[in-house]
Amino acid sequence: MEQEKAVIIVGAGPSGLAMAGCLSQLAIPYVVLEREDCFASLWKKYSYDRLHLHLQKQFCELPHMPFPPSCPTYVPKNQFIQYLDDYVSRFKISPILYHRNVESANYDEASERWVVKAVTNSNTGGSGEMEEYFGRFLVVATGETTNPYTPEVQGLNTFAGDVLHSTQFKSGKGFKNKNVLVVGSGNSGMEIALDLANLGAKASIIVRSPIHVLSRGMVYLGPVLFKYFSLNMVDSLVVLLSKLVYGDLTKYGIERPTEGPFYMKVKYGKYPTIDVGTCKKIKSGEIQVLPAEISSIRGSDVELKNGKSYQFDAIVFCTGFKRSTNLWLKGDDYLLNDDGLARQSFPNHWKGKNGLYCVGLSRRGIYGSGVDAQNIANDIKSFL
Repeated sequence: MEQEKAVIIVGAGPSGLAMAGCLSQLAIPYVVLEREDCFASLWKKYSYDRLHLHLQKQFCELPHMPFPPSCPTYVPKNQFIQYLDDYVSRFKISPILYHRNVESANYDEASERWVVKAVTNSNTGGSGEMEEYFGRFLVVATGETTNPYTPEVQGLNTFAGDVLHSTQFKSGKGFKNKNVLVVGSGNSGMEIALDLANLGAKASIIVRSPIHVLSRGMVYLGPVLFKYFSLNMVDSLVVLLSKLVYGDLTKYGIERPTEGPFYMKVKYGKYPTIDVGTCKKIKSGEIQVLPAEISSIRGSDVELKNGKSYQFDAIVFCTGFKRSTNLWLKGDDYLLNDDGLARQSFPNHWKGKNGLYCVGLSRRGIYGSGVDAQNIANDIKSFL
């Protein structure tokens, strides 16, 4: 099976939908290839029930369509999924071809087009056949959260209880009165630990490196203050506010980084931890902080690198994602790095060579995806 469109978009998450929406606005034909059986699969299939957008809704809109006024400031998962459904309907985003696992993408110099080979993914209901797609432009919209990553831990296969990645965790309901270890102190880890504690589990969380803990209000304050003050000054002010609100967290096992929260966001793409109630549970002792990595596991015993050992009934790994773009995107040494993120610094990160683009890979969240999509659509329009 062969198909030709002006633009091939790989990925139907919010980034891919934003890209398709912008192309639809300009009447530019495209095809979206998605390996799962639905669009926005991370939201629809692989996220926990209590998830809300961590930023205010105006920073999470896709291009050309604001959230309805009835949506709360911090949009819950189900309402965000409804918003994405409405977005697809409004911009008549089609075709999205599901069960397509991209195997390779090469630029053909002779025909000046991209050749994308995809297998109809038998794991999600496809037939396993190879298909070819041809396009003058290729947009990588596979997202920052592509393949769930669980670190290799000695003896993990001997663990007697449940082992989950955060993408498999739905709710703390099934863990009442159980000792549960959460590995990872990013926003998912902190919120999953909170959900477990709220629903009667005895939660512990590994916080192995220093983190900034900020409230939602502090995170919102940052971009407002950037209009008037330098990055360093804003960081200093927000850290001072965090100290006033949360006090000294070192006595609970949480160290603060030496670099500021917004500096770390810009330089490393590392988000501060946005507190939605976890700190209160940590201070009350309902959530225990373990400030060391896992050394090994034997049965239900988990030994940490500081020599201490604990017993757990379940482990939830909130250890992030890896990207596999480098396995299928051939001949690109300019746009993306080996980790599948944009190689060039913002704001020049979205455009590669020979009609290659990336959307949503600069660690700037959904807002960044929307800006990328509009830039790319306008750039493609200029060529056509």
